[in-house]
Amino acid sequence: MPPLKFGRSPGAIGCAVVAMATAIAGPAWADPAPSFEALFMRLGQTPRALEAAALLDAAEARVTQARARPNPELGLEAENVFGAAPFSGYDNAETTLSLSQDLELWGRRGARVAVARAQASAAILRRDLASVEAANRLALVYAEAEAAERRFLLAEEALAVTIADTRAALVLVEEGREPRLRGIQGETEAAAARANLDETHAERDAAFARLTTIAMLPTPITSIKVGLLDRTPAALAVFAGTTPEVRVAQAERDAAESRIEVERVRARPDITASVGVRRYEAEDATALTFGVSMPLPLFDRNRGEIDAARAEFRAAEARLMGTRQEAEADRNAAEAGLRASTSRVSATDAGVTAAEEAYRLSRIGFEAGRISQLELRSSRTALINARNAAVDARLVRVRAEIDLARLQGRAPFGTSQ
Repeated sequence: MPPLKFGRSPGAIGCAVVAMATAIAGPAWADPAPSFEALFMRLGQTPRALEAAALLDAAEARVTQARARPNPELGLEAENVFGAAPFSGYDNAETTLSLSQDLELWGRRGARVAVARAQASAAILRRDLASVEAANRLALVYAEAEAAERRFLLAEEALAVTIADTRAALVLVEEGREPRLRGIQGETEAAAARANLDETHAERDAAFARLTTIAMLPTPITSIKVGLLDRTPAALAVFAGTTPEVRVAQAERDAAESRIEVERVRARPDITASVGVRRYEAEDATALTFGVSMPLPLFDRNRGEIDAARAEFRAAEARLMGTRQEAEADRNAAEAGLRASTSRVSATDAGVTAAEEAYRLSRIGFEAGRISQLELRSSRTALINARNAAVDARLVRVRAEIDLARLQGRAPFGTSQ
């Protein structure tokens, strides 16, 4: 607020006004929030980041598992035993010990590994997207907490100025230069300013609590020293890359395409080769056995799974197309929004300067008796509204920068880890 010149205080001022003036002084707040950069460095410990990292570890483990060949099968078979004569005992038994191995022909293993790698690539992109979203969410919560604190400070100043104007009006009432109604109106305005202060106080505490939780801070924060509202966003530049959402959709589309080949390979028969040793008890002799087995694809050719994989691929292609369209529209809107919000900040700053000068002149004129209390009230209201509009404009600019940073796959305000 601009510096104010107060007249002498009258002896008979309403008790409500005195109580409001006393209530302005609040406790001294401590524990300022760490800077956004300091909190940004800790984003790797947030639940979403830990979840994305764990899912990536799972995807990479599946790649390792996909490379593994199937285990061989060991079989033991005994024939012609414990039956009727001459097979009543084990003397005429034929015992075979065999080892079987799935040959994984038709590129079965390569197709399986390709799917796992495609899914791991998508998991990497989802992890990167989660990091960007966590940074943008933190920036938004941080800026909202800062804006709530500024609104509270403005409400404190507005209450102080309203009380000062009310006192000046009561002086004029006592001197008979203003009707008693003006004093009652001033006390009513002071009461409304006090109610607004209580409301902004509650909103500030709620915003601080939310930031404390999102940033996983050990102690509640009670103030913000280094904020984001006054920072100039990164200069707009031609962005030729794709958004993180598009990259994720592209990776999911590639994974869906690779699953088609997996299902095609599964339609081909599994060929299993076996080798073994057979023991003939009656002849006291042994011999080797060889064999190859495969299922006959008479009833199940995996057509349903192939068609399902193709349908999922078409769905992934449609998602990719839609994501590209939305990303292009959102990026154009975000760039326009950032330009507009930057212009709005400049306009509101100019409005604040003009409103401060108008209020200063109105206060001088009111104390000199040249303007009425209604004109003073109007200029004071315009000043309060202008300052709150400046805070709102800065918050809108931060949101526009966050939206554009998300679409460009970066942290807002050029923050880097």
